[in-house]
Amino acid sequence: MASAATAREPSNHGPGRPLRLGGWCAGLLLVLMSASATSAQLSPGPLSRSHVDLEGMRNCLKCHGPGSGAMNEHCLECHQAVDWLVGRGRGLHGRLGDRECASCHAEHLGLDFALIQWEPGEPAQFDHQRAGWPLDGRHGIVKCKECHKPEFQKSPAPAPKRSSRAESWLGLEPSCLSCHEDHHRTALGPDCARCHDQQAWKPAPNFDHARTSYPLTGKHTAVQCDKCHLAQRLELERDSRGRKIPRYKPLEVGECSACHEDPHRGQLGAGCAKCHVTDGFQIVDSRRFDHDRTRYPLRGAHARLECRQCHDPRTAWGKKPEFARCDSCHRDEHAGKATLAGRVVDCEACHEVAGFRPSTYTSEQHAASAYPLEGKHSAVKCDACHVKRPAGVMPSTLGPAGVLLRPTHERCLSCHEDAHGGQLARSEGGGACEPCHTVQGFAPSSYTARQHAELEMALNGRHLEIVCKNCHGTKRKGLPAFADAATLGNGKTKFALETRCVSCHFDPHDGRLDASANPSDRDPCERCHDAVSFRPSTVDIAAHALYRFPLDGGHRSVPCNTCHEELDTARAGSTLLLGRVIQVSLPFEDKHELCTDCHENPHGDQFAARDGGGACDTCHSADGWRPAARFDHDRDATFSLRGAHSSVACAECHATRVATGGDAMVVYRPTPQRCEDCHAKVPQQEIESR
Repeated sequence: MASAATAREPSNHGPGRPLRLGGWCAGLLLVLMSASATSAQLSPGPLSRSHVDLEGMRNCLKCHGPGSGAMNEHCLECHQAVDWLVGRGRGLHGRLGDRECASCHAEHLGLDFALIQWEPGEPAQFDHQRAGWPLDGRHGIVKCKECHKPEFQKSPAPAPKRSSRAESWLGLEPSCLSCHEDHHRTALGPDCARCHDQQAWKPAPNFDHARTSYPLTGKHTAVQCDKCHLAQRLELERDSRGRKIPRYKPLEVGECSACHEDPHRGQLGAGCAKCHVTDGFQIVDSRRFDHDRTRYPLRGAHARLECRQCHDPRTAWGKKPEFARCDSCHRDEHAGKATLAGRVVDCEACHEVAGFRPSTYTSEQHAASAYPLEGKHSAVKCDACHVKRPAGVMPSTLGPAGVLLRPTHERCLSCHEDAHGGQLARSEGGGACEPCHTVQGFAPSSYTARQHAELEMALNGRHLEIVCKNCHGTKRKGLPAFADAATLGNGKTKFALETRCVSCHFDPHDGRLDASANPSDRDPCERCHDAVSFRPSTVDIAAHALYRFPLDGGHRSVPCNTCHEELDTARAGSTLLLGRVIQVSLPFEDKHELCTDCHENPHGDQFAARDGGGACDTCHSADGWRPAARFDHDRDATFSLRGAHSSVACAECHATRVATGGDAMVVYRPTPQRCEDCHAKVPQQEIESR
């Protein structure tokens, strides 16, 4: 028998799959197919009544099969409800692990043999916790069949293979509502255990009224539950026995009048809690007195005041105070400086009863003043500009509030310090912020690339993509730190920068090319590079002619790194920024004056004795090795090609041989000079016959 894990693997037979048999199983099948009446004794015994339809030798393989685990697999193919539980790890079968079906359900023991072997003996003695559902509380005394009955079989699993669902132990769900009626009609959700336990429905030990939207305080704590939840005023539903079902949700609890009769007959409105507390109707809290019933409803900070702060409690709260204007009670905190259109205004022009701060004076109102708030200024808190008790201002001119209402605002520097430490003091505008910044924010600067072009270094190429702080900021990555960073101001920006390429970039040529620079160039690097990228170089064929080796002929199509091999040493991700350079040396020191400096001589020393030592360019040009464009056989060789010799292929006379090193080489010297060295001697008789 196979394990439960093996039984879940696909079978090697079944609908649409070929049957594969081997070993003893194939032999058994042959015996069964050719069996006579006497061979029926191969069966270990009759099947149980549940499997009687599988009786007979030709049905053996419906349960038994070749390979490990075949029986478990066939069991689950037929008993789909159990298969559903095993696949989800639920119930007794889902918790048995690798246990085989036959270890609990034995077969071939007769028609009346019970396939379920209860441990220790009877269903009522079964340890229900093994099925994943311990029987606690009242569940522990309920008889098995009171729960295991068809009306409670609500599982989405396939129906058990039983002639009668009443005989099945499967199909139950662990939720309370799968067996019990929901007396709350879904108002409190499906999780009954939030309030109830398994001992009894009442009381609900897990319920805490303090966690509801209406905690019980005062005298409400002594009221019986049914007093509110079975009240006559509620339209209640009835359960299956005709009893009224208490309503827990929704209940109207916003006002006392929802449950209590209004003794004031509506004269004071429905807000009982504004005067009364739950400790008793006769207890009235003066702090909760509904001031809205008066001509002056209390709002904002006024609602937090004690009565005696406005009323005199010694004379039955005294004379009613004036309230037409704020200054009826409050003094002028700004010493007459709070004016609009030149007139002193009451407090309510800029403040509300919620509190003096923040002011209700808006940006829209500020727009009508001498200094409209725009950009970032519109988000600045009032007291950032209207400071309290500023230095240099007489306190008597500010009033008790001590707030400066009219600060100077002609220049940015009237409020803002020079963030650049005086670096721009000698520039046009004397270092004013306005030429480079707007009220939309200090960053990004409004200084443009066109303005930058008027300086010593115009921005082009990749430099146009770089943000200002990457060159001018003190935290510029990959570049050397500024020696005078402490003197640059809070802006941490330096403007006077060295503009030569090597002030920011590592020179991979180690200065060797500076000496060859054109004095008219602003920077030697610009002779071969531009600001778009370091590679490829801007050196073209025409520019290469300025160096020792002009590019002619086939040399024009040769990639740079074929001659300048150091170009291949640049690693991926390398950078030439000084602060984080991965140094790559590109000296370009190799001299390329002779052909043999780069090309191997395929002729060996055959032409060493010639004028020029057999230099390649006496016969070949830079346009290509073949043909040898500069070689003239009549002029440069000792054997002139005339007559029939002019059409003879070179290889007919110049044979190829293997040199000492193993390479093939064409022999040009020495070659035969006499006719008979190449041509066989013709007999005189043959000559005469011609």
